[in-house]
Amino acid sequence: MNAVISKLFSNWPRKIVALILAIIIWLIVNQTLISTRTINNVPIRIINLPPGKTLEGIQTNGHLVKKLNLTVTGNKAIIEELSSYDLEVILDAADKPDEFMGIVSKKNLSSLNPELDLSKVIKRVQYPSFIVRMTDLVTEQIPVIITKPIGEAPRGYQFLDIWPYRLLLTVQGPEDTLKRLKEKELRLTLNLNEIKKSQLDALDHDEQEVVSFFVPNYWKQIRVPSLGDAPISIDDPKAKLLRIDFIRSRFSPLNHAIPVSLFFPIETLNKLNPDTIQLAESTLLKKIHGQGVIQIPLLVNGVGPRFLKLVEKMIQIEIIVIPQAKQGVLSWNLQLVNPRQLEDQYVQAFNGELVDPDILLLAPILREEYLRNRFRSYVNRLQLFKIDETKLHLSISLKKNVITIEEIDSSVSMITPSKLQ
Repeated sequence: MNAVISKLFSNWPRKIVALILAIIIWLIVNQTLISTRTINNVPIRIINLPPGKTLEGIQTNGHLVKKLNLTVTGNKAIIEELSSYDLEVILDAADKPDEFMGIVSKKNLSSLNPELDLSKVIKRVQYPSFIVRMTDLVTEQIPVIITKPIGEAPRGYQFLDIWPYRLLLTVQGPEDTLKRLKEKELRLTLNLNEIKKSQLDALDHDEQEVVSFFVPNYWKQIRVPSLGDAPISIDDPKAKLLRIDFIRSRFSPLNHAIPVSLFFPIETLNKLNPDTIQLAESTLLKKIHGQGVIQIPLLVNGVGPRFLKLVEKMIQIEIIVIPQAKQGVLSWNLQLVNPRQLEDQYVQAFNGELVDPDILLLAPILREEYLRNRFRSYVNRLQLFKIDETKLHLSISLKKNVITIEEIDSSVSMITPSKLQ
């Protein structure tokens, strides 16, 4: 054992020098080893774009959507660790024609890693040829459609409507890109889940028919990937009017019986017509001077009191009479008689008694548009409920030229005027 230790430490100065020389040689060799490797999806950044010019797919930070696959040759130890997050290609567009060939050398490479000096690491760069095409920078107004929100209204409220339905977004970009955006239109969809009940409760006043939640500015932004990564604020002056209207979840009684009418398609009049078809009286339907009416107590939910007072005498159930060969159960819909006139009266009633300050602030032409949209929203959501606050479902059948109306528990499609078939 002593002999082994003695041999190990014999001539130790020489052995230390040899070890140091070996380390130095290893470092020198390692630094001089050359390797070639392809790095995919390297970002391209354009600088010094001429005034009034832009490129398809350029982002706000100057990066192109297009990426480049670079084959680089250089120091093996560094090259093998490089990724597309460590570098970018910079192209200078100053004094260039509208269309020029992209030329990439190691001088065009910029390090995104402050600890990495690419000029000392990379010896040669290879890349697929590509052309840079500049186009005129134009300004356009792109339509933004405000779609029906997603999510659920806070407890105690029902979503009624959103207004305005359409805004304009002023943007700058390549002419062809903006042309496509203008033809396609943009969509903005808000989320009702982001609205708290406490926010609506604070806005709830008895004199107002609806509760209007004005959309905060940070919601009024839209992403347009073809123009950049950052969301763009909608700058339309009407955007400050953007609101989501809610109605309180309250049941209101219908104080009038509902007439029942029959609709006979032209193509079947020779078989089914008013002379051959009659309505049968039942626990639901009574006849008053030959007119069938639904006389059981009924409720409506989610409509304003002014609307209900105006239309409750003008509501009717229409039954579409078609041969049983086509459909065993007759379809029906709830509709208003002369809805256009009722809509005009609704607008006039509000103009004559504007107690809602949010509506009062609108310009007359916008006020009328808003009120008409509100009226139509009420019409679209009009449904009948029984006194126990469950939906009224009817089964209407035609047998031996007699139409019978019965109440059922299972769901039956209810068709509103806007969905009349």
